[in-house]
Amino acid sequence: MKNARIVPLLILFAVAAAGAGVRLGLVGTDTSHVTAFARMLNDPASPEHVPGARIVAAYKGGSPDNPTSAKYIDRYTDELREKWGVEIVADIPALCSKVDGILLTSVDGRPHLNEARQIFASKKPVWIDKPLASTLEDAREIARLGKQAGVRWWTSSSLRFADMITTLKGDGITGAITWGPGPFEEHHHLDLSWYAIHPIEMLYALMGPGCVEVTRTYTEGADEIVGRWKDGRVGSVRALRPYGSYGAIVFRGKESVQSNPKAATGYRPMVVEIVRFFETGVVPVPVEESLELFAFMDAALRSKQAGGRPMALR
Repeated sequence: MKNARIVPLLILFAVAAAGAGVRLGLVGTDTSHVTAFARMLNDPASPEHVPGARIVAAYKGGSPDNPTSAKYIDRYTDELREKWGVEIVADIPALCSKVDGILLTSVDGRPHLNEARQIFASKKPVWIDKPLASTLEDAREIARLGKQAGVRWWTSSSLRFADMITTLKGDGITGAITWGPGPFEEHHHLDLSWYAIHPIEMLYALMGPGCVEVTRTYTEGADEIVGRWKDGRVGSVRALRPYGSYGAIVFRGKESVQSNPKAATGYRPMVVEIVRFFETGVVPVPVEESLELFAFMDAALRSKQAGGRPMALR
């Protein structure tokens, strides 16, 4: 059975290496990410074009009780079909039968577990858009199912690969501060997972895994979330409401460097990583780090509920 799981991946990577291009399918058309990705992948004339893959099919999905999903899903679906030539199919198994790899792009994290379960059954590699899930438990179950199925997958915020973060990364970081928007969505149990996941992922891109304790100070207009790493380093996130700019500061001993406020924060660097993953099978963000990021948000929620007391990661 193990070899049966490996063979489809080898075929996919061989096809990509031969220059045939990877056929990708979308699960969930209720986010602006899908039309942005289609423009980058399907339009060779786009200045942001990323070669090597093309979106050929999509399953609509959607969460009727989430206003962000309900408001935009028909608009984005129509654009995919009419402008980018994407076939809209009736269900996830039908989608998986038509493509080499999957982008799980549902804007709402709640259906991701059920959607991922169906995708894993096809043995196709998958990238999962943020938020991976709406609870720590669902995130861990997705990881368990992916491992059980022998499927390569990963998840990430686009901000991990943004210039303002990649230019600050490197050895010797003794601490970091990141900030960005942090509005809530009422259906997501982990309140920070809906949008503050962006600056939290920025923090992890700089600090790496190893956080053991989180303290959160909540106010109506902002959250201050401070993490203590097992090696004694401290990193913090400021989540701004309703919205705000992105930024970061890294510390290397007594020296500090701040990100360029005019640095690009677009999707293209992440799309490059996504295509490379489907071409090579190399996962750029370890699943274990993504799960710790969710444990970080879980500890932050428990700290908020306890009036700001420090909470260990579960």
